[in-house]
Amino acid sequence: MSDGSPPLVDEAALEDYLDEHLGPSGALSVERHRAGHSNETFFVSRGDSRYVLRRPPRGAFLPTAHDVGREYRVLHALDSTTVRSPRTVLMCGETDVIGAPFYLMERVDGVVIRADLPRTYGESSRGEIGDELVDALAELHAVDIDEAGLADFGRREGYLGRQLKRWAGQLELTLPMTRPIPDLEAIAEWLLANQPASPPTTLVHGDYKLDNVMFATEPPARLLTILDWEMSTLGDPLADLGWMVSFWLDEREGGDDVFADLNRVTRHPGFRPRAALVKRYEDKTGRDTSGLDWYRVLATWKLAILLEGSYARHLAGATDDPFFARMEHGVPALARRGLEIAHS
Repeated sequence: MSDGSPPLVDEAALEDYLDEHLGPSGALSVERHRAGHSNETFFVSRGDSRYVLRRPPRGAFLPTAHDVGREYRVLHALDSTTVRSPRTVLMCGETDVIGAPFYLMERVDGVVIRADLPRTYGESSRGEIGDELVDALAELHAVDIDEAGLADFGRREGYLGRQLKRWAGQLELTLPMTRPIPDLEAIAEWLLANQPASPPTTLVHGDYKLDNVMFATEPPARLLTILDWEMSTLGDPLADLGWMVSFWLDEREGGDDVFADLNRVTRHPGFRPRAALVKRYEDKTGRDTSGLDWYRVLATWKLAILLEGSYARHLAGATDDPFFARMEHGVPALARRGLEIAHS
């Protein structure tokens, strides 16, 4: 049922624009993809060519959160590197074509691994998945940001301090709408008191984890492309690693119930333990990962704050997702887990 708003993509105007900039082709078709992105995503076909179109959501009042031009910039810069990112096609910064700025990139055929493995993957593929996830991250962190034209893509210094300030501010805004969680405030104090010196700045993805990459559908397991670049900037590469391993559940460790709700597949036999992934990253990059627990605490704290915001939406009646109702107990449990890692 339509609410009277114009379509998110004016297909006739888009077809004219693509004919002008890419040359005439076959009939255009546009299909909305609804899985888990803050920017709107569409699959576009023209004859034999298949693309992905990204545009901001309707009513986006936070330009930095939905800046598709910035997203296009980093992907376009990576076109000339070995980073496993989708190749760009074009950027339209005008709003008079489809109603908002947008860009087109190649569509990659593959599978995003969440709760289940592709049917064709045997147990031997499980170790390869972890290896590929680490190797692709190491390649990303090896990009020469100056040669890639990304020297001004973010501030080179102070990434961790900005992260602590940003998320502490978000926590301060959220807790009055929910309840006090002393453990989250204790984690904030611990993070600030124990903040490490960052290694040299690299390009960071900002949300690097198993369900933000795409694998080949047939074995051997090959990571084809990294998705969802909205949070990318210049910063501390170990923040990406800490975030990645926090979502990599390890049957050898307990206490990750909320992470398990989000992604439990890596608990199956045959997947590498967290320690093996960290060791492989260290071997590939030469970076010292001995202080990685700080980054795991940061990741756990950030996720808890994100989920507390969703719990606030649940309390306000803005969502009926039963997962967010469970955050009444899930967020405090996640905060306790963060403190356990901090003091282990």
